Amino acid sequence: MTYPKELKEYPKLEEKTYPFRLFFNHSKGTKPEQNILFLHWHEHFEIIVMREGRAIFHVDSKPYEAGPGDVIMVPSGGLHVGYSLQNGDVSYVSIVFHASLFKDRNQDSQHEQFVAPYLSNLYQFPVMPAVQNPECTSYYSLLDRIISEVEAKEPAFQLVVKNKLHLFFTLLSRSFPPQQMNDRQQSERHSINRERFKPLLEYLETHVDQKMSIESAARFVNLNAFHFCKTFKKLTGRTFIDYVNLCRMDEAERLLRETDFTITEISGRVGCDNPNYFTKLYKQYKGQTPTGARK
Repeated sequence: MTYPKELKEYPKLEEKTYPFRLFFNHSKGTKPEQNILFLHWHEHFEIIVMREGRAIFHVDSKPYEAGPGDVIMVPSGGLHVGYSLQNGDVSYVSIVFHASLFKDRNQDSQHEQFVAPYLSNLYQFPVMPAVQNPECTSYYSLLDRIISEVEAKEPAFQLVVKNKLHLFFTLLSRSFPPQQMNDRQQSERHSINRERFKPLLEYLETHVDQKMSIESAARFVNLNAFHFCKTFKKLTGRTFIDYVNLCRMDEAERLLRETDFTITEISGRVGCDNPNYFTKLYKQYKGQTPTGARK
């Protein structure tokens, strides 16, 4: 399976013995459709625990709305991105861990039967387990305990986190037994559309100065323009033009922060021939002018 390296993230975990880490994400004063989690993938599992505000996360082409207390399960290798749904603060905790965290349990027959199939991606839990089985909300207190353990960092907190994560996966496997899962999730994960679009997304991220029409992008992935636009929106949560503009303004923001290029030079480097249009576009996506951002 080919993954674009530009979209791949390499989370720095606690240590090799306990490969996990928690990321506390807080976006202040967000606006609807503001990006709060950039499109990426990694080989680790990720559990997103919403704490404040409302957001929409796209996981492998499907949108999932979440508010305080909701949990999003991102499988290993899953493309995911997030946007705010409101005016105001949005915060969530990402629990990121590698399957090797449980390698010492590989000789346990119960682990091999109930948990291992999910760690190996043979099966996947629903992205929002509680939507399909409300009983799963009773397991979410385990995630709260994990968060509090990491915040307190008392002796042997790593062991507590490891055991709570394993218990969480075990209880979820009761709700969604591997032998009862259908092949739909597997087929979606390995769908041709997902693999088709990854090289295109990598190209857009790394060639922000190049112009590409919808028709050209559709040919890139061997789809007609109508199905391309529909599939692209499902995958990223944005239209093709909107996504291209966001990539350009993200690169412009980086150039403003890290270089001494003039506004006109930056405009050209991100594919905008008209500096006035660039300024208008930057303000639309970043909430201030390029001059204001540089100051």
